[in-house]
Amino acid sequence: MPVTQSMFLVAETRDQPMHVGGLQLFIPRAGQTADELAEEVHATFTSATDIQPLFLRRPASPASIAGYTAWQHAHDIDFDYHVRRIVLPRPGDIKSLLRYVSLNHGALLDRSRPMWEVHIIEGLADGRLALYTKIHHSLADGVTALRLLQRTLSPDPDDRTGTAAWDNAILRRKKKRKSTPTTGLLGQVTGAVGSALRAADDVIGMAPAAAKVAAAGLLDRDFVAPLQQAPDTLLNVPIGSARRFAAQDWPTDRLRDVARRHHVTFNDVILAMCSGALRRYLNDQGALPEHSLNACLPVSLHDEASGDGNAVTAVVVRMATDVDDPASRLREITRSTTSAKTVVRKLKPLQSLALGAANIWSLAFAPVPGFVNFTPRGFNLIISSIPGPESKLYWNGAEMDGCYPVSIAMEGLAMNITVTTVGGKANFGILGARTQLPSLQRILDHLEVSLAELEDIDPIHDA
Repeated sequence: MPVTQSMFLVAETRDQPMHVGGLQLFIPRAGQTADELAEEVHATFTSATDIQPLFLRRPASPASIAGYTAWQHAHDIDFDYHVRRIVLPRPGDIKSLLRYVSLNHGALLDRSRPMWEVHIIEGLADGRLALYTKIHHSLADGVTALRLLQRTLSPDPDDRTGTAAWDNAILRRKKKRKSTPTTGLLGQVTGAVGSALRAADDVIGMAPAAAKVAAAGLLDRDFVAPLQQAPDTLLNVPIGSARRFAAQDWPTDRLRDVARRHHVTFNDVILAMCSGALRRYLNDQGALPEHSLNACLPVSLHDEASGDGNAVTAVVVRMATDVDDPASRLREITRSTTSAKTVVRKLKPLQSLALGAANIWSLAFAPVPGFVNFTPRGFNLIISSIPGPESKLYWNGAEMDGCYPVSIAMEGLAMNITVTTVGGKANFGILGARTQLPSLQRILDHLEVSLAELEDIDPIHDA
C-alpha cells in the first residue's frame, strides 16, 4: 500500500474519521415519481455485480496492524450493507436531509469491508431524490470521488445507460479515454516531494527555490510564507467525532458577473464570500480574532505540454477577515492570491510541490492527542474549489439538481469549505465539528450577504 494511502488510515481515529463524501439531488424525469426513481436507482446499483477493484479493497487482516500496509480484495459486495435505502421523517425538509448527512458523516466506515457506502434518501417534500455517498480517503480524494460520480452521468437527458460508480461497464465504455490516477492533496504534495528528494539534482534545486520563497516573504507583504503563524480561533481546537454539514448553491453566472465587475478571478469571489461569512460567523460567536485568518488553497500545476492535470500544490493566503469594508477586503484577498500564484509560477513543478509540503506539514501531527496546542499553525482552514462540467447532467433522464461535497474536519481544523462548480451552479459544502462550531448553518446566510455586498460595491479595479 502506498504511503499516500496508508497515511489516511493511520491518521484516522474515532474523533477524526478520514472519509470524504458527497450529497447529490436529482429531479425525477417527466412522469416519474421520486419513489420510482429510488426503486430504479436501487435496482440498478444492486445489480451492478461486475465490480471495479477499487470498490473491493479493504485493509488487510488484522486491520489494526497489516491494514496499514496492505490491501485485501473482497470476493463480493454485501449490497444490503453498502447500498442503503432510507426515508426521511416528515416533513421531509432540507434541514432533515442535512441532519441525516451530518449524523452519518461522523460515523467511521467498517474496515472489515470495502470502505464505502451509498445512501438512497427518499421522502423530500419537494419531490427530489437524494444520494449521500461516503468513501475512505485512502481509496479516493474529493476530486476523484467527483469524477467517479460524473462517469455515471450524461449530458443527454435521453441517455438510459446510467449505472453505479463501481460498475466495470463504465471502464469498458470509456476504455479509450486516457486517465491518470489521482490522490488527495496531502498525498500529491508529500508524495511528489518525496520523489524529488530522492533525486540529487532536485535536492540541489530546492536551495534556489527556498531563496525565492524567503525573498517573497521578506519583500512582499501580501505573500504568506510557510510557517507564518495564523491566529488562534474557534476553528483550530481539538474536536470530537460529531459533525454538522451545511450546503447551498449559487448560480455560477452570478459569481462570474461579480468577477467581471471587479476584474478578479472566479476563485477570488469564492474566497471573498467565505471571508465575509467567516467574519460574521466568528463575530456572532464573540470570537473574531484581531488578525486575519489564513486559508490553505490547493493550486493546480497543470502543464499543457506534459498533459499532467493532476499535480497539485498548496498555498496559504490571507483572508482579510480583520477588514470591515468589503471592497478593501476583496482588494487584500486578490493581492494575497496574486502574490501566491506569482511565487508558484517562478518555481519548477517539484519546487512548487515542496512549497506545498512546507505549507501543510503541521497536518502530519493532527492525529496526536493534544499536539494541536503545540504545533505552529500557518492556516486556519482549507478552502477547495473543484471545477466540473458546465452542462446539466442526468442519470437515466433524472436531472442532477445539486452536487455538494462533504469533506473532512480534523484535529485543529474544525471547519472545511469545499465548492464544486457543476451544471451552472457553485455548490458550497461546509463541514464542521458539531460541538466546537455551534449554529454552523448560519454561515449559509452570511455567504449570501457577502455575495450581495460584492454585487453592490463599486468596482475595485478600473476597466
